[in-house]
Amino acid sequence: MTGSNHFLWWRGPRGDRPRDARWTEIGEEAFQEKERRITGRHRLPGPVPDWAEDLFRVARAAFIADKYVRRTSVRDRWTRRISLAVPVTEHERWQSAAVRTHLTALLQILTGDLWNVDFRPLTGHYVEEAMVSPDDPRASEVALFSGGLDSLSWAAARSRANEARPLLLVMFREIGLLRLQQRVYKAVERLDGARPVLLLPMSQTPAGDGSRSRLETSSRTRGLLYAAGAIRAATAHGVGTVHIPENGQLALNPPLTAARSAACSTRSVHPRTLGSLNALVTAVSDTESTVQVVNPLARLTKGEVCKVGRVAGLTTSDLESTLSCGKPPSRRSGGPPIANCGVCFPCLVRRSGLLHANGTDDTRYEALPWADDLPLDRGADWRALQRWLLGRYALTDVLTDTPLPPDMDPVVAFDLIRRGRKELERLLRIAAVAEAADAASSAA
Repeated sequence: MTGSNHFLWWRGPRGDRPRDARWTEIGEEAFQEKERRITGRHRLPGPVPDWAEDLFRVARAAFIADKYVRRTSVRDRWTRRISLAVPVTEHERWQSAAVRTHLTALLQILTGDLWNVDFRPLTGHYVEEAMVSPDDPRASEVALFSGGLDSLSWAAARSRANEARPLLLVMFREIGLLRLQQRVYKAVERLDGARPVLLLPMSQTPAGDGSRSRLETSSRTRGLLYAAGAIRAATAHGVGTVHIPENGQLALNPPLTAARSAACSTRSVHPRTLGSLNALVTAVSDTESTVQVVNPLARLTKGEVCKVGRVAGLTTSDLESTLSCGKPPSRRSGGPPIANCGVCFPCLVRRSGLLHANGTDDTRYEALPWADDLPLDRGADWRALQRWLLGRYALTDVLTDTPLPPDMDPVVAFDLIRRGRKELERLLRIAAVAEAADAASSAA
C-alpha cells in the first residue's frame, strides 16, 4: 500500500464488497488466532450489548489498519491518511456527529495520523452465545492485566480487598511472552486473598497482509484494542468501570526530546486519551450498560506503584519477574530469551522505580544503558534521558505537549513528573559511579 491515502474495508459476515477498487479488504483472517480465542466470547457469563461488540470491532479494524499501513510509505515517514470502513449494528449511533468527532480525536491522539472512519449497517452477523448459568461468577471489578509491574501491583492490591465478588483480570497474550504473563499471574494467586480472582485470556496477533513485508513496527492503537476488549468483558459481567493500571509517570509520558512530542511517544493511557475514549463510549452506549475507563494509578510514580505492590504482599522477586520493556529481546529475531532489554525508556523507568521501592533491582536485563560497548542506536534513550534530567522542566512543559483534559490540574501533573524525575536521577548517580570505576580500572 503506497500513496498518500490508504483505504481499508472491514468485511462484513455476508462478504459485502468495497465500493470501488481503492479499498483493501480486511477482516477476521487478519489475525493469526481463531476468532474464539480473540473474543473470549465462550468465557463470558452474560450477553454483550451491541454497542460494545461494535466498539470491539471498530478497535480491531483500527488496529489492523495501523499495522498494515506502513509509515515508511508516506513522505514524512510518520503521518498517514487512513480511511476505514466498518460495519456496525448500532448504525445510527455511530453515524452521529458526536461519535465521529470523539472517535477521530481519539485515533489522532493515539497515532498522530489523519483518520476518516465510515460506518455501514451490519447484517447477517452471528454472535456465539455465552453459556449463561445462574451459578457463573459475576465480577464486581474489571482490570487489564499485561504481566507488567503496574498491572501486577494493582491486581495484587485489589485481590486483597474486602470484597466477596471476584476481580476479573483481562489479559491479552503478548507474542513470545505468554509464559511470563502466566507466571506473573501466579504471583497474584499465591497471595491467597479472600477475594476470588478470575482471568480472561484474549489474543490479538496480526497476520501478514500478503505482501511478505514486515508490518508497521509502531502499534499506537493496541491500547485501544485492549481497552475495548476489557469494556466488552465488563458489560457481560455488569461492571460499570474498567481499570487500566499505568503509573502516572508513563501515562503522561513527557517527551524527552522535541522529536518525541505528542503521538511520537505512546499516549495509550494519557488522561486526554482516556477522556476521549470515555466520551466515545458515552456517545455510543446504552445508559444501563455504559462503562467508564479509569487509570487507578494515575497519580503515582513508578516507584510509588512498586511500593503499592510490596504493601499488598508481593516480593521483590515477584516485581522483578514482570515485563516492562518496549522492545522485548525475546521478540527479536535471534534475540536472547529475556523479557526486558534494560535500555529503552520504559526499562529505565522500571529500574528507577524498583530501586526507589526496594533499594535494589536484580532483574535480568539484556544490557546496561551506560555500558561503553552499547551500540549507538541502543543508547539513544539513555542519552536523551540524561539531557532531560540535567535540563530544566517547568509547568509550561506539561502544558505544551499533549493537552490535559479539563478535569486534571496541571499542577498535580507537574508534581507527579517532578517526583518521577527524582527517582530517575538515581540512575545518573549509578552511572557516574560505574564510569568512575571503569576509569580507575583502565588507569590501573
